[in-house]
Amino acid sequence: MDIMIKYSAIVATLFVSVGCAQLPGVAQTVGPVADAPVERTKMSTTPQYFFPENIDLVTDGGRGGKVIKVTSLDNEGPGTLREAIEAEGPRIIVFEVGGVIDLDRQSLVIRNSDVTIAGQTAPSPGISVIRSGIVVAADDVIIQHIRVRPGDADYFEEKWDTDSITTSSVSGVIVDHCTLTWSTDENLSASGPRFTGETPDEWREGASHDILYSHNLIAEGLSNATHAKFEHSKGSLIHDNTSNILIYGNVYAHNYERSPLFKGGVHGAIVNNLIYNPGQRAIHYNLQGLEWGDEEFQTGQMDVVGNVLRAGPSTDGAVPLVLMGGDGDLKLHMEDNIAVDHYGKELPKLGRYSMGEGELHEVADMQQSIEGLDVIPARHVEGYVLASSGARPWDRDKHDVRVLADVAEGRGKIIDSQNEIGGYPQQEPTFRAFDSSLWDMKTMKPVSEKALDSGQKSKGT
Repeated sequence: MDIMIKYSAIVATLFVSVGCAQLPGVAQTVGPVADAPVERTKMSTTPQYFFPENIDLVTDGGRGGKVIKVTSLDNEGPGTLREAIEAEGPRIIVFEVGGVIDLDRQSLVIRNSDVTIAGQTAPSPGISVIRSGIVVAADDVIIQHIRVRPGDADYFEEKWDTDSITTSSVSGVIVDHCTLTWSTDENLSASGPRFTGETPDEWREGASHDILYSHNLIAEGLSNATHAKFEHSKGSLIHDNTSNILIYGNVYAHNYERSPLFKGGVHGAIVNNLIYNPGQRAIHYNLQGLEWGDEEFQTGQMDVVGNVLRAGPSTDGAVPLVLMGGDGDLKLHMEDNIAVDHYGKELPKLGRYSMGEGELHEVADMQQSIEGLDVIPARHVEGYVLASSGARPWDRDKHDVRVLADVAEGRGKIIDSQNEIGGYPQQEPTFRAFDSSLWDMKTMKPVSEKALDSGQKSKGT
């Protein structure tokens, strides 16, 4: 993998205690000792709220571009997020307003490359996007510290499916420290056409590639809701022939399956994630022969390192950490993973859910390069991701606090509507002028404690 990221102690430590305080007494995983220790890299369990210094090895997003200020929570028009996204040229999108953006079932589509969306710059309570999602259809995009909650939109006249965030045939995309919940399709996906061109190399080039999904809260995919295929509570779909994808340090909670799903021929790594209360499946791989037709099946590559699966109230029986189905072969590397049921009893690490012709080849060594990545031992992962994941860990909204507290306490369930747990967020707009002197404009990290102070003013004051 070309993603070479050093996850060391890179957080502004002034804010560590604030983030951890959101979940007092978070328990670490109990149960059997993980299958093998990871000693290849330096380990840091410090909560991380911002990017490591060399994140531009994936993409530099809109670095060096013009700064566009979002000043309105309207769906469209002057000063809106939609207007900023649709602008051309390298750009860094910052926020002088906090609150809820209602998309009214109209997706935000990023069609122009070289953009950074810096949700950390918004005044408290940050930015929540509701009633649709974000489609990344351009290269070199960074999205940070945004909450995306599509929900069922209270719209039942016809079937309506949407992801919180998805990509479409792109490269160089980072989704980091975002909250992605209540989708009627996947909460977070990497997609594109299965076959573009004539050769497998051309297929991979036409699919999404060079992707980092890190430190996100990916939770509460809606079960039936408005989806045309009925039950569809899904975490992440990584579509056929996607390559160089790293899924790192995320919390998957209360999704029926796909936490994540790698489709046929995907090459990627799943490292240091917590998967809580899956329904039927957690991590799985599936090349469906009917979808590939006469094309030559491609062997998938999956590295599963330092992850934790913990069953919950909605989990069906003894769900393995990794399941394989379908007709294509998979090369699988597994190391230092924990899988336990709701009471701490060990669960299987590996299983199958179909009698397809695909063969599983377990390999001893990592297949994707994660040089420089701090791989955290599995026994420390739960506490780390509960303190670090989701949008604005120093300033979590009530839904993030609820979900993460339920994960820590072994509660919660798969839901069918956002109305079961209090409905869409309702937050008064807040305003604060953006001060570039408080930020490193290359990395969009704060250089002063004042950058993350609420400092907001209510509307009209």
